[in-house]
Amino acid sequence: MPPNGQGLAALEMLNILETTPLGQKGYEFGSPKALHLMIEAKKLAYADLKKYIGEPRGQKLPVEKLLSKEWAAARAKQIDEQHANCDTSAGEIAGGSDTTYLTVVDREGNMVSLIQSNYSSFGSGIVAPGTGFALHNRGGLFILDGKSPNALAGRKRPLHTIIPAFAEKGTEKGTTRVAFGIMGGWNQSQAHAQFVADLADYKMNLQAAMEAPRFTKITFAGCDVKMENRFSQKTRDELKAKGHHIEVLGMFSSSVGGGQAVMRDFATGVNFGASDPRKDGEAIAELPLP
Repeated sequence: MPPNGQGLAALEMLNILETTPLGQKGYEFGSPKALHLMIEAKKLAYADLKKYIGEPRGQKLPVEKLLSKEWAAARAKQIDEQHANCDTSAGEIAGGSDTTYLTVVDREGNMVSLIQSNYSSFGSGIVAPGTGFALHNRGGLFILDGKSPNALAGRKRPLHTIIPAFAEKGTEKGTTRVAFGIMGGWNQSQAHAQFVADLADYKMNLQAAMEAPRFTKITFAGCDVKMENRFSQKTRDELKAKGHHIEVLGMFSSSVGGGQAVMRDFATGVNFGASDPRKDGEAIAELPLP
């Protein structure tokens, strides 16, 4: 999803990782080198998100610049493979858990990717008469820095976190499409990038990619990072040696978000579904009528 959502950060993170040896020898899934690259790419992308993204109407946002391969290559050069950056800043541009996600695919391959969230547990706490649902309080995501594109002002929407997603890969044999979402506030972009890397770089199937251990860094600054304990102690020790401050989570922690996904292989006409064990969801197949 485009601004005013955070989806740009997932794309920038993936663009940065595209310039690295992720998935190659020494950078296999769960290895310290691979995780270090992903954590550092997250910091860079989120720093840019925080500085440059807000309501697109009424102001010009540098979306094209931030999503360019040239920008990603320049940002990737800021990654030190031996040390964690605890003070990541945005790049300079010259001149300028109450969420529900669902996705579905039908027999023709049409897909829906849908997410809904009130932000705080009960949003604003206000129920409009006669409606039966609480209004959201996404306005709490505005900031009061007048120089920011996300500054509080009338007729603006705040930078927000909800980003239902699609992915597509075309080959000579046919197209594969995925509809997916992984919830969890500012966890979403980094979780999306990890999920796509699991599919594209590590060649996991849909359910394996959804279940794979993830890290999360909800804060924008500093070297703190949370990761599930299914990453090995050796891996965590090597990341600590690079300067990462790791908080170890449980095996399937809600802190790294929960997601759902469907996939369509157009070459075979087969649909797939995956549901994250971290969430109260389910992958349900509707059998064709006899």
